[in-house]
Amino acid sequence: MRLVHLLRAVTVELHLRAAEFAARNGLHPTDLRALIRLLDADRVGDTVTPGRLGEALKLNSAGTTALLDRLERSGLVRRVRDERDRRRVLVAVEEKAVELGWSFFGPLIGSLVEASEEFTSAELDVVRRYLAAALHAAAPTDAP
Repeated sequence: MRLVHLLRAVTVELHLRAAEFAARNGLHPTDLRALIRLLDADRVGDTVTPGRLGEALKLNSAGTTALLDRLERSGLVRRVRDERDRRRVLVAVEEKAVELGWSFFGPLIGSLVEASEEFTSAELDVVRRYLAAALHAAAPTDAP
């Protein structure tokens, strides 16, 4: 249970940092979750439609539209036509969002990377396996 309690404490601290970032930048917590989803997708070369984003965030169509309108007005994302299927709209993260995120979270990320350097490759593999298992355990299931 000590490991679970530590994971919970880390989660709370990261959540507080995220809330501080959102408040400083006039973002709703859902706006931040959307940006994280979009940045993660961009990092692996995945495309995101408004529908997929809404589904990932558990938002209905109207909520997703309002979210994207807010983020576009802030200059953090843009809607673009898919080059392969012009009927489809994709959501792209603007460089401003990346720069904003790095300006706030960069030092934290640097500290986390630095902390990981105290561990061997084998130890980090165990940590990765545990975090992947914890993420899987925490993910919602389709069962009632």
